[in-house]
Amino acid sequence: MRRSTRDEEFTAYVKGRQRHLLRVAHYLCGDVHQAEDLVQSTLTKLYAAWPRVSRADDVDSYVRRALVNSVKDEYRRPWRREHAVADPALGASPTGLELVDADELMRALQALPLAQRRVVVLRHYWGLSVEEVA
Repeated sequence: MRRSTRDEEFTAYVKGRQRHLLRVAHYLCGDVHQAEDLVQSTLTKLYAAWPRVSRADDVDSYVRRALVNSVKDEYRRPWRREHAVADPALGASPTGLELVDADELMRALQALPLAQRRVVVLRHYWGLSVEEVA
């Protein structure tokens, strides 16, 4: 595959799915900044392997598996348990019902062990069947 063709295909794929990948990563890890880092590192790895990835029977499943693996790897790191305290004045925050719903969802997801959280996100957010999640 020519480099320019690969770049165009990869760019088109990322443009169509990046927001979705960010939401899923955020639901899995619970931190928007960490989710951005995880998606970025996953996409960097996928870019290097794009000729192989793009030939997969189901590219979305391949990418989803890579993202879930990145989240699992992040949770295995010992420094993962250290948390920085965010300054609310640094960024705009959602208001009203959005904030309540988002906070409630994140608290509920974070209360689950990582394996169960992955199942909930893959089943209900990605819309995968029970067989696909298994």
